[in-house]
Parts: sequence; C-alpha cells; structure tokens
Amino acid sequence: MDLQLKGKTALITGASKGIGAGLAKVFAEEGCNLHLAARDGAAMKSLSDELTNKFDIFVKVHEADLSSTKSMQELDHSAGEYDILLNNAGDIPAGDIEEVTDEAIKKGFDLKVFGYISLSRAFWNKRKGKDGVIINVIGNSGENWDAAYFAGSTGNAALMSFTKALGGRSLNEGIRIIGVNPGPVATDRMLKIMRRKAIDILGDENRWEELYNHYPAKRPATVKEVADLCAFLASPLAGYITGTIVTIDGGISSRGSVI
Repeated sequence: MDLQLKGKTALITGASKGIGAGLAKVFAEEGCNLHLAARDGAAMKSLSDELTNKFDIFVKVHEADLSSTKSMQELDHSAGEYDILLNNAGDIPAGDIEEVTDEAIKKGFDLKVFGYISLSRAFWNKRKGKDGVIINVIGNSGENWDAAYFAGSTGNAALMSFTKALGGRSLNEGIRIIGVNPGPVATDRMLKIMRRKAIDILGDENRWEELYNHYPAKRPATVKEVADLCAFLASPLAGYITGTIVTIDGGISSRGSVI
C-alpha cells in the first residue's frame, strides 16, 4: 500500500532506539526525509547512515537533552519546515507512590508531558493554515491505570486529554493530532518495566518473561507493528482521523487488566 508519504519530512523525538528508531526505519522506507532527535548522537548517526545508504532520503541528526521548553523550541527551529511531528521521547519512572519521588516524576514529565506540549505548540504555530500531522506516542497506562506505574498513568492520561482537546479543533488550522497508545512493546525500556512488575507480582525480576503468559496474545507488540500504525495515521489515507486515541495493546485495556 502506498501511504503517499514520499517527499514529506518528519521529526521524530526519542529516535535513538526502541519505537523511535523503528519509526525512523518505517518512515524512511516510505520515502520521508527525517529529523532524528535524542541524547544519544552516536546511535542516531549510525541509524542515519543505515537509512541514507538504503533509501534516497535526507536525514539530519539533532543530539540534545529535550527535557526543557527551550530545548524543544531550539529543536523545532533547527528542523525548519517539516510536515509530520512524531512525539515519542519519554522515560517516566515506574514504581508505586511510596518509592517514586516528586523529583523523579517532574524529570519524567519535563521530557514527556511538557516536552510533547512544547514541541506541539511550536509545530502548531509553524504549520497552522497548512497541512500538518502530530502523532503523540503515549501509552496504554493512560487508560489502563496501574498503581505500580502511577506516574506513567498520570502523565499518559494528561497527554491523551491534550491530544483530544487540540485534535477536536485542529482541522480548523489544517492540522491533524492523533494519540497512539502502545501496550507492552519489545524494547529495552519495556524490559525495565517488566522486571519491575516481575518483582511486584512474582517476587523475582528474572521471571519477567512469565508475565507474557497473561497477555491475550502471549507476547508484546513488535516495534514495527507500532511504527506501521503511526505511519498509516500520519498518511493522507487517514486524513479524516484526528482528536482520537488509537490503542495497540492486544486487547489488554479492553480486558481491563494491566497483566
């Protein structure tokens, strides 16, 4: 299927690994030029070399700590004109209310919650009156609350509301805004969360793989499954979709269970 993305330009945050790197690969395959942003410049440079050697596209790497409004504004300015914003950077800490500190929550929210809002605002001001798409990669804990990941549930729920609030009016400015809520995805970050859950549920972090037996699909999503969904939603083929959240978690949220 031709997603009609060839020649468009996308900015991806958190692009050095995991879902972000997966997004870069899928959008590059569709012919998108890319701006990759994250702290790990070496990883992004390696990914950039891989993609430009394989596809006829332009890739620019932005090595930066994105956990401030100023850094997001600088990133937007450095990227210049681009058509698609993929907000993906984030690392909200796991743990219950007795162990996660206010400082850790604020640090996580600065990068993900306020980071998404700041960069979306910059993109909005630049693209209003033109075609543009914002995809917020959020997380199903925003709709499937977890006391052992209460900070993530809180931050993700806020971003879901942010997405719906802006997306309900954004087509007035020619912009579509959509949230994607992955459940468990096979990434290094998910491994960290799964080890934490294995301690809480099984008493042993090394038994984390046993938790997959409780999932409807008996496995996590692949990075490519999430990236393919984002590519479709960012494409003209999804031109009537805005102000909504698309959940990709194998039915976990509908089942009403974290595990």
